[in-house]
Amino acid sequence: MAFTETGFPGLLIYEPRVFGDDRGYFFESYNAAFFKSHGIDYVFVQDNQARSGYGVVRGLHFQNDPYAQTKLIRTLEGVILDVVVDCRKGSPTYGRVYTIELSATNKLQLLVPKGFAHGYSVLSETAEVLYKCDIFYHKESEGGILFNDPALNIDWKVPADKMVLSDKDRHYPLFAEEQHSFSF
Repeated sequence: MAFTETGFPGLLIYEPRVFGDDRGYFFESYNAAFFKSHGIDYVFVQDNQARSGYGVVRGLHFQNDPYAQTKLIRTLEGVILDVVVDCRKGSPTYGRVYTIELSATNKLQLLVPKGFAHGYSVLSETAEVLYKCDIFYHKESEGGILFNDPALNIDWKVPADKMVLSDKDRHYPLFAEEQHSFSF
């Protein structure tokens, strides 16, 4: 099966079919018709790519409505721990955390619907991450949750003294204090 449910409504793991031989491999990382045939009908309008070193923690980020984004995330090089928090009031998984290792080797992708805060930590020497978005970036709509909120108890798989974070990510509010308009 190409899509695996995570137990969080709308949050899906996509595992592309990989064709390999002595030359290497080939796979379709995204095919709109294939996704649509499985009930997943997004129009992605922006691709973002980031390269980071070991210990970098990015997140937890989101964009508020009406600029909330659905993202399809994959790792081109290295290994990351991808982390999402369900911020949709009324969701059966509201306030819960989901984590998954995405790597260049496993080729898994995570489809993150609107209403989730998203982040990742780099577990390999370097990692290159690519994610598709269905809404353009809108700086004024940025929001986030503190990466080390004790109520979320996220294990980023990186020792605290090895974490590399932006100032912005160090100063986001706790989940319980964050103001957003997401609903399920």
